[in-house]
Amino acid sequence: MDSIHDFYEKMESGNIMLSFKGEVTSNLLTSVLQIMETKMENLSEPPKIKKKVYNILVECLQNLYHHMDEDDPDTIVNEKSALFMIKKSDEGEYSIMTGNYIGVENAEIMKSRLDKINEMDRDQLKTYYKEVLNNGEMSAKGGGGLGMIDIARKSGKKLEYNFDPIDDKVSFFSLNIKIAQ
Repeated sequence: MDSIHDFYEKMESGNIMLSFKGEVTSNLLTSVLQIMETKMENLSEPPKIKKKVYNILVECLQNLYHHMDEDDPDTIVNEKSALFMIKKSDEGEYSIMTGNYIGVENAEIMKSRLDKINEMDRDQLKTYYKEVLNNGEMSAKGGGGLGMIDIARKSGKKLEYNFDPIDDKVSFFSLNIKIAQ
């Protein structure tokens, strides 16, 4: 039982507001968003920050939900699992961290998109968002990369990411979005 207390203390000292590991379902999304809306209401943050954190969280959770490789017969149950955490640093900066399994071929595409997004400034992101929206290019999962562009626009920071190879078919994709005050 000591390890549970240690885990609790690490989460507390790391200012973790909410964390989850498991399968992402539509019911889970609804519950998490309700929980975070309540938590954000109880903080004495300016409404603009509350809205920014909440809107980015919505995008992140939708990405996890819509991009699970559930249609892939090679996907094992563990690969349908995802992780997300929301934390607030002592300096007041919010971080939304997500992690999920992704096919190696999709990882290369995602890395290319993220690098392109990270090279852009605020005005370029706005223009790029409109271009992607207007050119009608939608992915099989629906968004054409709009979610990541929108996250970068709203956060005001570069998207931090990593792909950890699991085997020759799968990588683990980690994303950390820091939200500027």
